[in-house]
Amino acid sequence: MTIFTSIINGEIPAYRISEDDLFLAFLDINPLREGHTLVIPKIETDHFFDLDEKFLSRILVFSKPIAKAIEKSFNCNRCGLTVVGLEVPHAHLHLIPINQVSDMDFKKTKLKLNEEAFRKIQSKIISNLNKQAI
Repeated sequence: MTIFTSIINGEIPAYRISEDDLFLAFLDINPLREGHTLVIPKIETDHFFDLDEKFLSRILVFSKPIAKAIEKSFNCNRCGLTVVGLEVPHAHLHLIPINQVSDMDFKKTKLKLNEEAFRKIQSKIISNLNKQAI
């Protein structure tokens, strides 16, 4: 069982952004930038491209409104996305507000945020996500 499965099961707390039957989106606890969000399938699969086609196509559809909410929540040119998959052996997609390519450099020092900062970021993204649903 991966740490992401423990998050899905509610055994480990996370700053959840959105969820459906197949996917969960939550804030990265070691973000490159404020708003850095992970989107994971609720099935344990190590390699992203080992996901069934149903999951591969739907993960982007699930992520789209979250990416739009991230773009509205932070001063950025766009929401970048990347699949690295080395940190946790559970397929995941990174959504990161970016202004330049170097904003997605995983060699950079990660931000250290406190609970209050994470809650504020979570609230901002969820608020903009909910505005899209109206």
